[in-house]
Order: sequence, then C-alpha cells, then structure tokens
Amino acid sequence: MGKPIAVIVGVGSGLSASLARRLSDEGYVLVLAARDTDKLSALADETGASIVAMEATDPSAMAALFDGLETAPDVAIYNPSARVRGPIAEVDADEVRRALEVTAYGAFLMGQAAARRMLETKADVRGTILFTGASAGVKGFAQSASFAMGKFAQRGLAQSMARELHPKGIHVAWINIDGMIRNPGRVEPADRPDSMLDPDAIAGAYLNLIRQDRSAWTDEITLRPWVESF
Repeated sequence: MGKPIAVIVGVGSGLSASLARRLSDEGYVLVLAARDTDKLSALADETGASIVAMEATDPSAMAALFDGLETAPDVAIYNPSARVRGPIAEVDADEVRRALEVTAYGAFLMGQAAARRMLETKADVRGTILFTGASAGVKGFAQSASFAMGKFAQRGLAQSMARELHPKGIHVAWINIDGMIRNPGRVEPADRPDSMLDPDAIAGAYLNLIRQDRSAWTDEITLRPWVESF
C-alpha cells in the first residue's frame, strides 16, 4: 500500500502551513491548492508537496483536483473564507456574494469532490473531511453579515455531511476556531501570552480528529485561547 494522501485547499503561511508540516511529518503525501501559489515554493520544498493553482469556487477546477489523484485521499481539509465588513444597509451586495462563494460554496465543492473519491474505496474507514470554521458560524456579529452567513452555511454543510457519511465510513467534522490565530506578522500583547491560538497547536487538534476511532467520532469541536471569556 502507498502512503496516505492529504489534500489541503486554501494554503497560506499560517494554519494551513502548520497543517501541511504536521501531516508531512506523519507520512502523508501532500497536495496543496491555493489561488496564489507564488509563496508556497518553500513550503512545498520542505514538505515534498505538490502545488495546484486553482479557484476554490470553480467546480471544474475542484473536480479536476480530486479526479487527478492516483488514489482517493485519506484526508481533505478546506480552509478558505472571505468576509466583507460594513453596516447591513451599506455593504456591497456583489462583495457579499463573492464572500459566500468562497466560504460556503467552495466548501461544498470540496466536500462533494472529496466524498466522491473516498466512496470509491472499500475500507471500513474511507477518509476524513475537515472544514475550518469560526465563531461566526455559531453567533453572528454586528457588521459582519457575510461572514456569519458563510460560516453558518459551512457548519450546516458539515453537519449534513456527517450524518450522511459517518455511516459510510467517512469522518466529517467542523472546527470552530474561536479566536485570532498567531499567524506570521501578528504579535501578541506582552501582558497576554498565548492569547492567540498557536497554529501548530491547532494542527495537532486536527490530527487528533483524523486519528479518532470510528466508535467515537467527533463532528464538531471548538478551539479557543485559554484567556478568552465566553
């Protein structure tokens, strides 16, 4: 048997890069997809990943990404999201539509394409599909309607897929990232250490989901900094 395959859609320098490194360390063959791949060469060299330039909202491109794999992926992760801030009476409708396409429709396209390939396999556990969510998928914030709509839709997608696909051996989960991630360029206040989520720690939580026994699969988790009140 060959090495397991992991596909990550929407790769940048933060969480998705941590996910790529962690999965590479675990022996996965990586396929990293992003709209802008110019900055991914170092990550590809480090992890041995294949890089695919594509729009997550393009059905043909998403289908080609998964159809082009030699075998069904063992893991598929969707990271992209978009938001438009502004008062509901003033926010640009076309920009909101685009944000919904990236956050929700692209997630559907990846979930559908990954599920199709995973259902081809005959194993008891056919793979894991993970969606990177946010607290906006649990509660809507003022002047952030587009993000709330997109993340609520993404969460509903994951719940529906989990109920359909868990009995078929495909683990589906939505991860609520409830806080700011300590991505490159972000600095925490000196008096609030670990007030941002460590992307490497988040990647560890994703790996725990991937490793879960099917007798106790999680379909949703929330990750938040220890200092946050809720």
